[in-house]
Amino acid sequence: QEHLVESGGGLVQAGGSLNLSCTQSGLIYSIGAMGWYRQAPGKQRELVAEIYTGGSTDYTDSVKGRFTVSRDSAGNRVNLQMNSLRPEDTAVYYCHFQNRLRHYWGQGTQVTVSA
Repeated sequence: QEHLVESGGGLVQAGGSLNLSCTQSGLIYSIGAMGWYRQAPGKQRELVAEIYTGGSTDYTDSVKGRFTVSRDSAGNRVNLQMNSLRPEDTAVYYCHFQNRLRHYWGQGTQVTVSA
């Protein structure tokens, strides 16, 4: 069964760093995009960062210059390096893989940034 396993969330003070990692089961093929979304309480899920097959990336404006998304060449793992974290980055972060057939989501990992 295809699934995604996330790790690396936690509690950090403002200005600190965290690294999120997501590994797939190996059953997801022809991946076009890999990345991270987040959902804060009372808000809609939003794109944080995505990396595409050719290596291009997308970031939401609020994380540009602070977060970096990367992937391995096999398409099995995607990371999110988060620096200079702010309280407004507090949310549940979801790993996301996409191929031509569907979207795949991780179970979510909590990131909490204290002021």
